[in-house]
Amino acid sequence: MNFVHLQGERVSLIPLEVEQTDLLFQCSRSPEIWANLPIKIHTEKEMDNFVRTAISGRERGEEFPYAVFDNKLNKMVGMTRYLRISKLHKNLNVGWTWYSPDVWRTQVNTESKYLLLKYAFEVWNAVRVEIITISTHHRSQKAIERLGAKKEGVLRKKYNGLDYVVYSIIDENWNDVKEHIETLLRR
Repeated sequence: MNFVHLQGERVSLIPLEVEQTDLLFQCSRSPEIWANLPIKIHTEKEMDNFVRTAISGRERGEEFPYAVFDNKLNKMVGMTRYLRISKLHKNLNVGWTWYSPDVWRTQVNTESKYLLLKYAFEVWNAVRVEIITISTHHRSQKAIERLGAKKEGVLRKKYNGLDYVVYSIIDENWNDVKEHIETLLRR
């Protein structure tokens, strides 16, 4: 799979590199970011490990991580990635997304997910994209549902002893979801 830089109006999704660690650490300082995520990043060393682990996953072909750059604010604001990439089954996950609170409730997440979904369905020809979040992360669940993903259920104690809510978008639904997200972005 050949993943590339994804360019939107509000955001640029830049393939993750170790050199971005300091900028990512700087925008990750709010404890609110990590309150509903399965890991917590408190130090630059922890961010460095997080970034290197993501890059290692890319090298194995298991994931493709991006740094999220906000073109309007002209700064790095978070991370997102493709995960659990299955070339054989033409499906993958979109996730491990976190943003600085500076961009919460803006178009940053909507456009980031739009770029990722559009590339997955229209370039890679995915048949299924999953988006998963922990059951207690209600803000994330609302954001996923707002995109038009269908809730499939809860996987109990799936990772790190936590319950996860699974959502999906399939190829037959992509055009309707795409039109819906484009309407959200025009607002």
